[in-house]
Amino acid sequence: MTARLADPTGYGRIIRKPDGTVGAIVEEKAANKEQRAIQEINSSIYCFTLEKLWPCLDELRPENVHRELYLTDAIELLNKRGEKVIAQVAEDAQEILGCNTRAELAEVDRIFRRRKAASLMDSGVTIYLPETVLIDAEVEIGRDTVIEPCVQLLGKTRIGPGCTIRTGSVLADAVLAEGVTVRQHCLVASSRLGAGVIVGPFAHLRDGAELRAGARVGNYVEVKKSTLHEGVKAMHLTYLGDASVGRDTNVGAGTITCNYDGVHKNPTTIGERVFVGSDTALVAPIKVGDGAYIAAGSTVTEDIPADALAIARGRQVNKEGWAAERRAKMAAEKAARVSSSETPAAGDGGKPASRQKPRRHAGSSKKRLEPTHRR
Repeated sequence: MTARLADPTGYGRIIRKPDGTVGAIVEEKAANKEQRAIQEINSSIYCFTLEKLWPCLDELRPENVHRELYLTDAIELLNKRGEKVIAQVAEDAQEILGCNTRAELAEVDRIFRRRKAASLMDSGVTIYLPETVLIDAEVEIGRDTVIEPCVQLLGKTRIGPGCTIRTGSVLADAVLAEGVTVRQHCLVASSRLGAGVIVGPFAHLRDGAELRAGARVGNYVEVKKSTLHEGVKAMHLTYLGDASVGRDTNVGAGTITCNYDGVHKNPTTIGERVFVGSDTALVAPIKVGDGAYIAAGSTVTEDIPADALAIARGRQVNKEGWAAERRAKMAAEKAARVSSSETPAAGDGGKPASRQKPRRHAGSSKKRLEPTHRR
């Protein structure tokens, strides 16, 4: 297999005979000026008849600048034995590009990803600014899904129809059902999102997180190895790890499952229709029954029965007038400090120190004394 390149630099050149068959392959470093001008290059894809190849391999010699055995030299040896060597020119030269430098590797990667994006768009996927989107070869995306700029879809990610993946999000080995919305700058890794789920912005789902149909996870929420059943909402600043959260439960802002005790990861089980107040810490292992309420600011260390109200915080005490009394006391102390700094010292005639006149020593005179010289 050969190809014709506008810039054949770095590739071996195909030397054809007058009848169009291949007479030899010349490596670039061994090629002369005329041969380097040839644009047909070697792809290193060969098909040999083995009984004709083996004798030629025995004749290979390392007579080149690298002192290596070149398989390409077998082409010339076959010709000397009267064999015919033919070459098929690739219709798309990009099919046989090689990678000898990191820049060439990046270019080949860009070509493959451009083709992947083009194939998805042909199948009904909308991709804005496809040159900014990174999609791995095994990714599958359903029709009418929208991919915004600067998204990465990695590994074996599967996205259903009618989804929206917004700017800056990264999905790795994720499975999304129909109609899922992943808002800006989310990371979804090895997780499953059911139909109609909404996550983000700035959400982090990982290590087997599962959000079932209609669940919602908001900004700065992390879900690790947990299942959020249908209709669960955890909208703000929350960590749910090693947990199961029952359907239609509301998880308040700042809630965390304290799943790690320094040695083991422990589970948290929250029932259906539970209301978890903001800034709640659930110290696992722990269970919360269906329909329970947890007061905001609670640190829960014991199981909560169904339909109970759990309050796990210090009791509030209001001291009437305390703040006003404190402000008056502070004002009095400040006034006393100011008065003390302005009181004159004893013996100063009751005048402030800053207004006292300089005192003269006894026997002093207003007359100026001229300096005298010692004889």
